[in-house]
Amino acid sequence: MNAQDYARFVSHVYWDRKERFALERDLYPHWTMFAVQDGRFVYAIADDEGEAGFGDLVICPPHTSFHRRTVSPLSFHFLHFGLDTEGHESLRPGEELRLTGKISLADTERLSSDLRYLKLLASERDRSAQAHKQHLLNDLLRLASLEQAYLKAPVPAGIPPELQQAHQFMTAHAYAPLSMRNLADSLALSPVQLTRRFRAAYGLTPSEFVTELRLSRACRLLEETTLSIDKIASRCGYENGFYLSRVFRHKRGMTPSFYRKTHRV
Repeated sequence: MNAQDYARFVSHVYWDRKERFALERDLYPHWTMFAVQDGRFVYAIADDEGEAGFGDLVICPPHTSFHRRTVSPLSFHFLHFGLDTEGHESLRPGEELRLTGKISLADTERLSSDLRYLKLLASERDRSAQAHKQHLLNDLLRLASLEQAYLKAPVPAGIPPELQQAHQFMTAHAYAPLSMRNLADSLALSPVQLTRRFRAAYGLTPSEFVTELRLSRACRLLEETTLSIDKIASRCGYENGFYLSRVFRHKRGMTPSFYRKTHRV
């Protein structure tokens, strides 16, 4: 069963360029979603913590401590919803659907469309607007469910658990500052061991793997949006457009601007 089949919209607020949260920690009686439109923030939900920006949904279960702190002025959608599992006793919300924590979405074009409509409806409270918001919430959850079910790469046979963990961690945190030394330490490996073993398992070093994730997102944003190079850089884990351009040219053989010009239809 998919999330969109039983998610029940409760409330929605849109915050534009919020400098800081009023509370760095809170508990909510409903499921809570932060859908970032611009900016970045760090979060901690139970044992899951990280940094999120555009392309990410961060979801917290009811009655669970939600720690958060803005990294840069944050524009985001703040949604509450319920999960109606009546008649579906075998379903345990947030486990099979992997709803808790950060979900990074690949289909940024569809995500942008949903967030744009949510922003247009932000101040509306009538029955029609509530129905539209219900649909858009469900579409976000449908997108997350589809990508989790069909876009997750299968684990090659024989990959040690600690390297699978490294792969999953880097996939989830590729678009935020990422310390390979800290990752290696968490796996009880030295950076050299992590690099050597990861390359033997996946054919890329950890740094090369993260770079490919970042450049793949950059390519999608160049193709699908009119965002500036600096904006795209910030959404792909780079400090600025100059650094993104240097990496992009080295790996793709052309500048981001030329890529955009030749790949837009």
